[in-house]
Amino acid sequence: MEAIKKHTGLVYPLNRSNVDTDQIIPKQFLKRIERTGFGQYLFYNWRFDDEGNKRESFSLNDSKYEDASILIAGENFGCGSSREHAPWSLMDYGFKIIIAPSFADIFYNNSFKNGLVPIKVSEEQVKDWLKHAEEKELTLSVDLENKVIYDQDGKEISFDIPEYHRQNLMNGWDEIALTLQLEEKISNYEQTRL
Repeated sequence: MEAIKKHTGLVYPLNRSNVDTDQIIPKQFLKRIERTGFGQYLFYNWRFDDEGNKRESFSLNDSKYEDASILIAGENFGCGSSREHAPWSLMDYGFKIIIAPSFADIFYNNSFKNGLVPIKVSEEQVKDWLKHAEEKELTLSVDLENKVIYDQDGKEISFDIPEYHRQNLMNGWDEIALTLQLEEKISNYEQTRL
């Protein structure tokens, strides 16, 4: 997993609440066995029509957001089924940070496990940033070390994140990497067990 301590990126505003995992990555695209290649199917039913043509009405298809790496959305982002493909598709598309007032629990934990950073901030702040990003370009800087988000006007917003997940993200540790840190103890146990 790639370590992330600080990230500055363009914001894509998804002004919707209760975005479920089937909207993030529809079920018909879950047949791949690797974790990559899902970005092309992100928000597929919103981005494309029945013939596979891009819908001009869906804002992610606007070229001004093509380099966005921070997604801001309404409450309860990632609700629905527990598919890990949802964070995989967001990351494969290029998003590193998801900011919302609240997240579905399983999506929230799956994001941490896969290196996607979900950050909870107040609904009022989300609405302010959504409006700003819809009207003109918005860039945010996320500092995981200090648990602060800086906007381009210099405003600072503090956020909370579970320390266990924060350390894993900053060090690039997934659960396998954490286990391997105990490799010597595991080997010693295996030797004494025999």
